[in-house]
Amino acid sequence: MANPAIRMLRRLEGLFCVYKPSGVHWKLVRDTIETNLLKGLNATPSQPVPQEVRFFTSADSDAEASKGLTLSAASVPVLSKHPLVTGPEFQQIKVGVGHRLDAFSSGVLVLAVGNGNRTLNDFYRTRVTRDYTLQGEFGTASDDFSNTGRALERSTYGHITQDNLDRVLAMLQGVNQKAMLTYSNVDMRSQEAYELAAQGLLGSDMKLLPILTGLRCIHFQPPNFTLEVQCANETQKYLRKVVHEIGLELRSTAVCKGVRRTRDGHFSLQDALTRHHWTASDVKQAVKQYHLTIKSKRQSRPQIKDQALQPPEENTTAKVTKHNRSTVSLSPIPVSTEL
Repeated sequence: MANPAIRMLRRLEGLFCVYKPSGVHWKLVRDTIETNLLKGLNATPSQPVPQEVRFFTSADSDAEASKGLTLSAASVPVLSKHPLVTGPEFQQIKVGVGHRLDAFSSGVLVLAVGNGNRTLNDFYRTRVTRDYTLQGEFGTASDDFSNTGRALERSTYGHITQDNLDRVLAMLQGVNQKAMLTYSNVDMRSQEAYELAAQGLLGSDMKLLPILTGLRCIHFQPPNFTLEVQCANETQKYLRKVVHEIGLELRSTAVCKGVRRTRDGHFSLQDALTRHHWTASDVKQAVKQYHLTIKSKRQSRPQIKDQALQPPEENTTAKVTKHNRSTVSLSPIPVSTEL
């Protein structure tokens, strides 16, 4: 029978997500969570120290001592199995990291514990899209496309309107969607392309090719603006470069002030654990919620397929009505016999 620590470790195995703050490296986030999980596992009640029987000599009197020694049996703990000798039961645990965020980005960061690393690899083999919120500022160009880089150029931005910005965003989105269809290696007139598009899985097979599947402006107050981006195969540096290129298309310059990931696959900000909740108990609840979500999605897929295979009721009714009408029209017409 497994002890409480082993049972707790099994409940921790799976996927969950945390909120990585800006200015913190993803390795520090992973190491902090790993340390907290080890503390939680080692804090669970451990099994009692095994006992062993030992014989001790005793001499009650001088007369008995002259005859020989007296042995007495006693049960004592095995000191070699004591926690103070062996150390903590768990000294390392495997915590994997999904699509990483650089030190200057924030948002959803997916992690895996134990056997959940296999699920994490399968999760990213599929065409997973991610959502970002980009904060930009017109009027400046830098060497690393961010507001903290070395300034290279300054320009005016008074001629930029939201309509001009929306027109450039629509152009960029159209170019990326065309590239996504070009590199998808699927015939657009086939049933396979229709099923992939219906499931949102139609995308580029080139894993190294960044694709912007959605791009829109959600806030515009020059020189500041905010973009909402849906993409795949991206890096945070690439997203900053997109902001820079938008500024050039508008005959100005722009830098990226912040990159925030709001969704990674089916993980969103509502599922992310903040820094004060990076504990073993909170991670266990998050992993449990992940398993319930996956189970509900698997149960809902067969129902959707069955509904798609069933013909609509209106068409069936129309066919029956048409059949009845044809039957009535073929009935013989009575002929009058009166002269």
